[in-house]
Amino acid sequence: MGRGLKYLFIVQGEGRGHLTQAMALEKLLTENGHQVVGILVGKSEARHLPEFFVKGVSSPVRQFDSVNFQPSAENRTVNMLKSILYNVEKFPQYLKSILFLKDAIKSSGADVVVNFYELLTGITYFNFKIDIPNISIGHQYLFHHDGFRLGDSGIPGTEGLMIFTKITSIGAEKKLALSFRSMEDDTGKRIRVVPPILREEVLEMSASKGNYIHGYMLNSGFSEDVVKWHEAHPEVELRFFWDRWSEPPVKKIDDTLSFWLLDDKEFLRQMSGCMAYASTAGFESVCEAMYFGKPVLMVPSHIEQRCNAYDAAKGGAGISSDFFDLSALLEFAGRFKPDEAFPEWARSARRLILNELVEV
Repeated sequence: MGRGLKYLFIVQGEGRGHLTQAMALEKLLTENGHQVVGILVGKSEARHLPEFFVKGVSSPVRQFDSVNFQPSAENRTVNMLKSILYNVEKFPQYLKSILFLKDAIKSSGADVVVNFYELLTGITYFNFKIDIPNISIGHQYLFHHDGFRLGDSGIPGTEGLMIFTKITSIGAEKKLALSFRSMEDDTGKRIRVVPPILREEVLEMSASKGNYIHGYMLNSGFSEDVVKWHEAHPEVELRFFWDRWSEPPVKKIDDTLSFWLLDDKEFLRQMSGCMAYASTAGFESVCEAMYFGKPVLMVPSHIEQRCNAYDAAKGGAGISSDFFDLSALLEFAGRFKPDEAFPEWARSARRLILNELVEV
């Protein structure tokens, strides 16, 4: 290998997945003689940058205002009208963010920009001449793959998601499409199909089967589903992680129901030992559940998560529902068979993705 390369990360800060991907890639690059000179994270008023991310990376982190979706009044799903009005109002701030990104990229000294599905990165590359190549990475780029056929899903609104995804990758030399399974590259669209980026902590853990259901909800309004089910089935232990930052680190409702603030090490420990996993269908945690061989219930709260759930269910990893139907999850768990090819596919990610990041 020649001299080490310098990388600048730009990360969409919504949810957990893009952040953990950035953490894993920073470690992979630095262990192989490269340098991450900075991490720029899109922020919103609705989300806190989790402490596990701030403490888990070694590169300097800066935040900027970015486009985000607004939750419904019940904090369960996305309110599209509210989201559009909110982002139109914030547009002057986004113009400042675009200028910030342009200056940060040009002054970074980076050889390569790695974009973790941040919309304003694509808009910045569209509006300014930037000679530093960028690589876009995310599960969503698989939706553009000719062999995927998202249109067959029957999910309404996929056209808008496809446009959004295309904008994020404007100016990209190539798009690394994270996938649950191996597929041929779509060279005509510069799409390389690669495994999900699981951190070493996941790869080094061994799974066991406990007697509790583990869960994660991006929007804490789903907790009402969980509480309602718990009242009818108090004998089943439930341990759910959420983003309700006004609550203590662990809110114990009773002996068999507790809600936990998002703590990544604890989240993985609980995942590895559960009997089943329920989530709002974020790509990263579904991959972690697949690696540990856990049956999954997916409750999508927006279009992107519906597509994640469609892809995962297509491969037999789990089932999808409009609410936290834990009875359906337990029924599915009784007939679930883990994907035996997935762990090996996931373990090949370090080699395959490193090659793609270095060969620009």
